[in-house]
Amino acid sequence: MSDAQQGARSATTDRWPYLAASTAVGLSAWVGARAAGPSDDWYAGLDKPSWQPPAAAFPAVWTPLYGTIAWSAGRALNRARGRERRALAASFGANLALNAAWTWLFFGRRSPADGVWGALLLDASNLQLIRRVARSDRGAAAALLPYAGWCLFATALSSSIARRNR
Repeated sequence: MSDAQQGARSATTDRWPYLAASTAVGLSAWVGARAAGPSDDWYAGLDKPSWQPPAAAFPAVWTPLYGTIAWSAGRALNRARGRERRALAASFGANLALNAAWTWLFFGRRSPADGVWGALLLDASNLQLIRRVARSDRGAAAALLPYAGWCLFATALSSSIARRNR
C-alpha cells in the first residue's frame, strides 16, 4: 500500500468513531423524543417546583450536550484500542440506552417515580462512563461533565416532581 493510500485509509478510519458515535447519539435522542416532552398535556398538568426551567430550555440544553457526547465518544474511541475500545463502546451504548429509557419511563409511562429510578441509573452510568473515558482521554472525559451535571439536575427535578405528584 502506498503512503497516500495509507494516509487516506487512516483519515477515513479516524472518522468512523465520530460517525458511529454521532449516529448512536442521534438515534438515542430520536428514540427518547418519541416518548413526548415538556409540552405534553400530562406533563403540563403536573405540580412542578418553581425552579423548573421553561420548556424552551430543554432543547437548548440537550442539543449541545448531545453534540458533546458524540464528540467525546468519537475522540475516546479513536484513542482506545482492543478490549478497552469495545468496553468503551459498550459503555457509551448502555449510557445512551439509559438516556433514551429515562424519557420513556417518565413521559411514556407517565410516571415521575419511574423517571427517578431511570435518572438514578443514568447518573450511575454517567459516573462509570466518565471514569472509563478518562482512561483513554481526559479531555473527552472532562467534556462529559456538563452532561453528567445536567442529568443530576434532571434527577433532582424528577425527584421533586415525583414527591409533588404522588
